[in-house]
Amino acid sequence: MTTVAADLARPSYGSTAESEQGHTRLRLLSYNIQAGIATSAYRHYFTRSWRHLLPNSGQFTNLDRIGALLCDFDVVALQEADAGSLRSGFTNQVEYLARQGSFPFWHAQINRNLGKIAQISNGLLSRYRPSEIVEHRLPGLIPGRGALLVRYGHRDNPLVLVLLHLALSQRARHMQLGYVRELVHDYEHVVVMGDLNCPYERLEEGSPLSATRLRMPGTSRATFPSWRPMRNLDHILVTPSLRVNRVQVLNHSVSDHLPVAMEVTLPSGVRLTSP
Repeated sequence: MTTVAADLARPSYGSTAESEQGHTRLRLLSYNIQAGIATSAYRHYFTRSWRHLLPNSGQFTNLDRIGALLCDFDVVALQEADAGSLRSGFTNQVEYLARQGSFPFWHAQINRNLGKIAQISNGLLSRYRPSEIVEHRLPGLIPGRGALLVRYGHRDNPLVLVLLHLALSQRARHMQLGYVRELVHDYEHVVVMGDLNCPYERLEEGSPLSATRLRMPGTSRATFPSWRPMRNLDHILVTPSLRVNRVQVLNHSVSDHLPVAMEVTLPSGVRLTSP
């Protein structure tokens, strides 16, 4: 099931985006939430492996912690959310977090549908109305990876976001990044965000994305594993037309990944639509 909803209440404090002289500041977050399963040591992949199949009492507590964090952001990309299976208590976690964070728009893309066992999904949470959301199936040796292409604003000068979770295999990632390159080729204002499963250096030097104008501002920031970050696997990449004000990895260790946050200022010609 994939859903766009526009019936959730606006946050009482208003959106975190602000306008300054015709420019909008937008706060972005990318978070691999591991289906709300807390992991704080390598041994938990074995001792808590049952939580990937069965519900557990702490899962909604973890989701509530994530939801509290999301309140400070305008657009959120989620990876490894569950769209409603036994392990999530048949709860669509993207919808649940949209309600927790008071996001008026959400979309869940199921990439690996294992029925009642698991429904592994990408998710979008947004305080602004997308003009279009398109699901893409990414190429790969093993099916089950996808990307969401989200457009905001007028079709002649849109802000385009690509939300994705790439494969573990280098060969498959190369194919998937080639596919993404073609998706964003004709757009000026682009954000690519998600768990890319490789360090930024590989994206910059040897991947198909090196032929685009997408870049990561600043230096690499480790996001995995969350309890002792050593690898930078989670990224927000932007084109030069977006002014980056701040980038940081947040110390929010619920999943085995840490979230990445970025604040950007949009060009004056890019207009976002509120609910």
